Amino acid sequence: MIFDTLKQKTEAILSNSKIAIDERLMSICELLEANINHYNWVGFYFKNGNKNELKLGPYVGEPTDHTIIPFGKGICGQVAVSNENFVVPDVAAQDNYIACSITVKAEIVIPIFVNGENIGQIDIDSNTPNPFTEEDERFLEFVCSEVAKTLE
Repeated sequence: MIFDTLKQKTEAILSNSKIAIDERLMSICELLEANINHYNWVGFYFKNGNKNELKLGPYVGEPTDHTIIPFGKGICGQVAVSNENFVVPDVAAQDNYIACSITVKAEIVIPIFVNGENIGQIDIDSNTPNPFTEEDERFLEFVCSEVAKTLE
């Protein structure tokens, strides 16, 4: 199964302490985008210091103007407040959606917790309608858990 292979590769990337954390996170983005067909934009957002906003971290995909997202705004901003996974099968059906590209049809955002605090998230956009399964969600929770261990 592709997710099992990607879990091993994720662990290997994140355990390489000779490489800066941002480079490891970029490698994770590249790994996921290259190996999962319905992952068209993969990136990390992190809490911006003491501000109630998210700041874009490493990502792969189309460039985005959304480098800062206020808490509560868009899918990512909502996850920063709710501390819960957010799977959006159809972005057009969301009132509080920040459009990054007209090609995006679906989005999944999973929070990253360090010592019980939501410090960021992985954000994935898909150009495929309703592509995300429970398997995607569990896999991305694993990725976020491994990222959290690296950031502790």
